[in-house]
Amino acid sequence: MGRFGKLPVKVPVEVKVTITDNGITVAGPKGTLERTFPRLVKVAESEGNIVVEQMGGSKAARAVQGATRAHIANMVSGVLTGWKKQLEVSGPGYRAELRGRDLVLMVGHSHPVVISAPEAINFVVEKNVITVEGANKDEVGHISALIRDSRRANPYTGFGVKYTDEVVRRKVGKQAGKTE
Repeated sequence: MGRFGKLPVKVPVEVKVTITDNGITVAGPKGTLERTFPRLVKVAESEGNIVVEQMGGSKAARAVQGATRAHIANMVSGVLTGWKKQLEVSGPGYRAELRGRDLVLMVGHSHPVVISAPEAINFVVEKNVITVEGANKDEVGHISALIRDSRRANPYTGFGVKYTDEVVRRKVGKQAGKTE
């Protein structure tokens, strides 16, 4: 039985939390996030902490309790400090640039790949490193995955877009199989 869902989420002084019947709103210096939850859990605030309780002893209620607690913890952390992911562009002629709020990638296609930033997401481009920043962890991860999918790193050459902490396992080419 998991005990992670029973742990309270500490709410810092800078963060304001509003709980409704089936949802929660978290506001802080980096923005405001809202989320609704299934009726299998009850979210309550007590003594500066948020507690998630099950509304039954079913297996689904236990699973939703842990997921709900994790989502709330990510929301509190996001509005307080924010989330960011960094991607690296490598290859001959591969580059990234900002045009307004749009990220334009030249990654070996016959056309540039344009990714528009949602309202809560910011892009920062420095040389060959793209930083995706925002308060919502889900959105930051989704936009980062879209950027990476524009041209994933090639296992033979290593060219493409990859996360900065990602390791691309390199394959040997055709020359390795030849013997004299």
